[in-house]
Amino acid sequence: MSVSRASSRTYLRLSILSALGLLAVNTAMAATSENTSINDSNLPQVELDEIVVTATRTPTKVSNTIAQTRVVNSEELKHYQGQSAFEVLKQQPGISHYTNGGMGTASNFYMRGYDSKQILVLIDGVRYSSVSNGGAALNLLPADQIDRIEILYGASGSSIYGADAMGGVIQVFTKGGNVDQSSMSVTAGVGSNDQYLYGASAQFANDTGTTLSLSASHNESDGISAKLPNASGYNKDEDGFESDNMSIAINQRINDQWLAGASALYSKSTTDFDDGDYDNAHADQENGSAQAYVDWRYMPGSSLKLQYGHSIDKSDSSSQYGGVFDTKQDQISLLGQHQISIGQGFYGIEYLNQSLDSSAYEIDDRDVTSAFFGYIVDVDQFNGQANLRYDDNSQYGDETTYNLGGAYHISPDWRIGTSYAKGFRAPTFNDIYPGYGGNPDLKPETSDNYEAFVEYSTPLQSTRLTGYYNDVEDLISYVASPTPTNPYAGATQNVNEAKIKGLSLTSDWAIDNYLFGGSYDYQQAEDNSGGSNDGNYLPYRPEHKGLVYIGYRLPSLDIRAEYQYVGNYYSRITNTEAQFVDNYGLLNISGSYELTDNLSMTARLNNITNEDYITDIGYNTDGINYFTSLTYNWY
Repeated sequence: MSVSRASSRTYLRLSILSALGLLAVNTAMAATSENTSINDSNLPQVELDEIVVTATRTPTKVSNTIAQTRVVNSEELKHYQGQSAFEVLKQQPGISHYTNGGMGTASNFYMRGYDSKQILVLIDGVRYSSVSNGGAALNLLPADQIDRIEILYGASGSSIYGADAMGGVIQVFTKGGNVDQSSMSVTAGVGSNDQYLYGASAQFANDTGTTLSLSASHNESDGISAKLPNASGYNKDEDGFESDNMSIAINQRINDQWLAGASALYSKSTTDFDDGDYDNAHADQENGSAQAYVDWRYMPGSSLKLQYGHSIDKSDSSSQYGGVFDTKQDQISLLGQHQISIGQGFYGIEYLNQSLDSSAYEIDDRDVTSAFFGYIVDVDQFNGQANLRYDDNSQYGDETTYNLGGAYHISPDWRIGTSYAKGFRAPTFNDIYPGYGGNPDLKPETSDNYEAFVEYSTPLQSTRLTGYYNDVEDLISYVASPTPTNPYAGATQNVNEAKIKGLSLTSDWAIDNYLFGGSYDYQQAEDNSGGSNDGNYLPYRPEHKGLVYIGYRLPSLDIRAEYQYVGNYYSRITNTEAQFVDNYGLLNISGSYELTDNLSMTARLNNITNEDYITDIGYNTDGINYFTSLTYNWY
């Protein structure tokens, strides 16, 4: 794959490789002295059994959750400096993706065979997505503004969070929720394709229980040409990206029982893309969320939380197919949890208003009123979870979803479990209205989801094998030509049925200072409609996907190498040869190093072998590329 400005980029690549080589030398030296000069208290702490809240809406150990759950913590996020939340997610087990070019361009992801429209994305508990297309713009959410990401696989999220969670839940937690000391930092970074990043952050904490976190950054890149030369609409110019990002979080501990706070995240970006002879085709986008809450913990293990949230997703496209889509979501929720004699119960009510300012739709507003109940238990050798939720959608009426699961410790290290969940998703505005390929006769999707697992966990490692089977009714899918039951040419329709089944194996190890492990996913996502596409694979769902990694971590050093393999798949449901996307494998290396007590460095080198690959027919991907940054901290 050709690379412009070859000489300067070669020099910078060699600089990165030299820096990483220096890290390797420091690693070897540190490993030699580690046994003689560093005591246990100075060793890096690696937590395999982390606490999550997304799986149950209350803090729970990952080892006690029933549905498969994964946490990307702040240490791992350091490896993605200068990249987006989308770049983080596509490395995770069970997630496939495609992109329509370089940084910031249109993209989509799939989790266990479910489209991103069927996966709920939350930022600090607030819904974050486009009401028009249903997806969340994670490619515009900078990783440097994130504290951690929690991933809940499967449909149990429907009975906890409602529609849009049929395929799972991804919750992003912004920085500022756990400030323990005052500090300031500045960051500057440079990468391939003339990428530049600079930013600053500050955290304040005092004895009165007040904490404040502020962060701002600017990221820009000349990018790559979004389309391949033989693709329709190709334009040979580079398609750049530019974004300004900021976040704020404030929390006030009133007393032992009362806590209040607010947070906000905002991103404003411009993305260039190819649109044939149309010059300067680009999209101006604004994305963000804000929330405020009051939390009353009236007794140990029992609390009541009132939260208001607001999110935006606005896009103004300047091209021959341009248009404005301005999404707003307002959410009010009251969540209670109560410790009982055996286990813990939680309950709540929510009101959600989704609105869209666009000339494309006749109806641009809908409300969802919800009530939910849940119960979790952790007693002796048994873990259990049950959830029930009722949603009343002003457009599609009412729907009840539920989830029931249990797990049993057959020994201190071994656990087996199973669960069932009922899923539901209402069509998006794009799905419904003919002007944008929609069909006003669409029915909501429903699903039956079964999951079973066996898990082996020790202080050194966590390994889990999960099998799942999903039967989806009235799956909404794009159809290129009309049928007797769907007269809308080039529109969406309800496929009678789709079946998704698979196995997911994950294993993570931490032995002394070494971290290693990986994941493997086998998946069959097929159309089961009985029509002309019956038996065909659903698009963008590879049958095989895997990742292996090895890392070394000291208090001042964290370095990791990873290899990801993505198997063959089709880009359309008709599964023709022209829609076939070949398998590929990518080798990456990343690291962070504390040069002094105040100065630290991060570096990432992607696609080291310069693999020539695509993720979608007609669209370009980058060859070998890098990013490196320096951060200076004041404490």
